[in-house]
Amino acid sequence: MNFSKYKKSIIACVLALGIGVGGGYYFFGNPITHQTTVREQTKQTKPITDTRNTYVVQAAKESGPAVVGITTQVFQKDIFNRTIYAGEGVGSGVLIDNDGHIVTNNHVVAGAKNGEVTVSLSNGSTVTGTVIGTDAQTDLAVVKIDPPKDIQPIKIGDSDSLQVGEPAIAIGNPLGLEFKGSVTSGVISALARTIDDQGQRFPLIQTDAAINPGNSGGALINADGELIGINSSKISKEGVEGMGFAIPINSAMTVVDSIIKNGKVVRPYIGVWAVDRQTAARNNVSYEGEGLLIVQLDANGPAAQAGLVEGDTIAQVDGKDISTLLELKEQIDAKSPGDTVLVSYTHNGKMKSTQLKLGQVSSN
Repeated sequence: MNFSKYKKSIIACVLALGIGVGGGYYFFGNPITHQTTVREQTKQTKPITDTRNTYVVQAAKESGPAVVGITTQVFQKDIFNRTIYAGEGVGSGVLIDNDGHIVTNNHVVAGAKNGEVTVSLSNGSTVTGTVIGTDAQTDLAVVKIDPPKDIQPIKIGDSDSLQVGEPAIAIGNPLGLEFKGSVTSGVISALARTIDDQGQRFPLIQTDAAINPGNSGGALINADGELIGINSSKISKEGVEGMGFAIPINSAMTVVDSIIKNGKVVRPYIGVWAVDRQTAARNNVSYEGEGLLIVQLDANGPAAQAGLVEGDTIAQVDGKDISTLLELKEQIDAKSPGDTVLVSYTHNGKMKSTQLKLGQVSSN
C-alpha cells in the first residue's frame, strides 16, 4: 500500500491530543462589560427533615468543601507582538489530600503566568496556587497550595466499581465564581466511552448531570460523596443535552501521582503512529484489517528496533487482541518504561511475534 499521499493527514490526525469537545473553562474578557449578580442564601431557619435530607444533600455537604475555584490570568499578543492582559479564565479543581494538592484540567491552567493561579476556597478565602505539573494528553494538571488549617480534602472513590444507572453528582463553578459550588445530579449514563479516537488516553465516564463551562476540573462524586471522576467536557451541539464526560478517578490518580512525584508524567513509549479502521476511513485510506496499521515509526524507537516497519499491522500485545488506538494505549500505559511486551503483528501477510522493550517519554 502506498502511504505517501495519505501520511501527512493521517499523522496529523493521530498526533492530535485532547478531548476535542465542548466544556472548557469560563473566560472573562477585558474589560468585563457584564456580570451577573447572584445572592447566595445559606441561612437555615429550621432543621432539615429526613425526607429532604437526600443522598444528594449529604454527599454535597461531605464533598463540597473540597471543590475550589481556579482563576488564571490570560495574556495575548497584540498586533505589535506586545504581551497584553486579555482577561481571566475560571475553572474548578478538587482538593485531594492534606498537603494541599488540587487536581484540575490542563486546559484550566494552561498559560498561567509564572505557573501561578488564584485558588478560591469554599470558606470564601483566596490563596495563590502553583502549577506543579501538567499533562496535555490526559487534560490533567496538579496545583499546590499551602494547606489551610480547616482543610477538608475529598474522599477518593473507586471508578472501576461504577454501575450504569447509579447516582452521579457534579460539583463545580459553572459560568464563573458567582455560581461557585453549584451542585447538579443525575446518573452514570455509560462507562468506557470513546469520544476522540486519536487523542483520548483512556475511556471516559458519561453522565447526564449538568456540566457547563467553568465546571471543568470539578468533582464527579457518587452517592457516598466519594470522588469518582474529574469533570472534563460535554458534547456541545445544538439539540444535544445531558451528555457530559469525566475522567475516571482510578485512571486520573495514576497521572496525578506521577505529577506529584516527578513534576511530570513519565509513561512508556512504543514509538509507532498507527490507525485503526475508523481512523483510516476518515482519512480515505483503504484498510479493512482487524488490527492497527502502522503508518510511521520512530526510527530509533522500540518498535523499529524490534523489527516492525511501515505497513505492518499490530494484532496483539501480550496476547490481548488490539483493534483500536485506545486499546493499544491502555495496554502500553499499564506497563512501565523498561518493561518488555510481546507484540504479535502481520508482515507481508504473515503473522510474526517479537519481544519489545518499552522506552520512556515524559509530559514536559
